[in-house]
Amino acid sequence: MKKILVSALLSCFLLTTFSAYATRNSDERQEARNIKQDARTQGRRDKQDCFVNNNKSNNDCRQDKRENRRDGRNDARDARW
Repeated sequence: MKKILVSALLSCFLLTTFSAYATRNSDERQEARNIKQDARTQGRRDKQDCFVNNNKSNNDCRQDKRENRRDGRNDARDARW
């Protein structure tokens, strides 16, 4: 009887621990996803502004966009880990 009770309590404890970990992990993934999405949007805006203002070559505008997206990925990685 004690074995059954102990195993039931242990399984309930582990279940709540795993579900709390999964929820926290999910929140971290969502936050990182939002950061990357914001970086993509900002990169598009920056590139469009660069074209409109015509103050740089196409290659320079592309490099700015790439740097912006790279920074966003790094920020998301930092937020996640």
